[in-house]
Amino acid sequence: MSVIPLPASGRTPVLRAAGDSALIVELGDGIAPALNAAVHRLDRRIAESGLPGIVETVPTYRSILVQFDPAVTGLEPLGQTLLDLAAGLDTAAAEPQRRWIVPVCFGGAHGEDLDEVARRSDRTTAEVIDLHCSADYRVYMLGFSPGFAYLGGLPEALHQPRRENPRMATPAGSVMQGGAQAAISPIVMPSGWHLLGRTPARTFDLRRDPPFLLAPGDRVRFTAISPAEFNRLEALPGFVPPSETVPAAGKEVAA
Repeated sequence: MSVIPLPASGRTPVLRAAGDSALIVELGDGIAPALNAAVHRLDRRIAESGLPGIVETVPTYRSILVQFDPAVTGLEPLGQTLLDLAAGLDTAAAEPQRRWIVPVCFGGAHGEDLDEVARRSDRTTAEVIDLHCSADYRVYMLGFSPGFAYLGGLPEALHQPRRENPRMATPAGSVMQGGAQAAISPIVMPSGWHLLGRTPARTFDLRRDPPFLLAPGDRVRFTAISPAEFNRLEALPGFVPPSETVPAAGKEVAA
């Protein structure tokens, strides 16, 4: 990828050409709530601007890919427009956020790796569950599979390398952790993450509009439930967990 020259005074954001029909706007480096929030504010600004030729935008932890039709616009003019849209992102007013309260049945057949995660962290399984449920997670981005949300905010005491032998299939609704992140598998999928439990909530459902439950910028809190409660909620058609609106100034935990 080539770097598109910026005005002499500019160091961030950085524009990178990804072929002849896409631009990457890098707003910073690393994983942090404020940086990720700026990425999604820029994504909204691009969507609201109605720029001609934009095909798709793909926001990530710290950057955004902007795919465009080269028959309509070009790298240099679009790049300058994106720089203009990115101006003032750091000082933009932050919006209230949605926090999902996601029920999880931990351990046993629902979370095969809970005991091993507890052993590696030198904690009891009850302590691991308490730690996991105490965190306020942030949805940094969606990717890998439909509706797969990368969650930052896993307590440092639970950080562990991923499994040496990935599973070819993990159940939909698996609540997992890998490295410094947590996640919920939206569908049956391969994974090398550690399985702690399962939620009866469907984070991806084509019968819903939109089909994805979680969106970038959302927050997630997990709450432990019994196997009986898991079975009851799973049997409910289209079960959606409760949510609440929280101020953007509320506590956020970086990954």
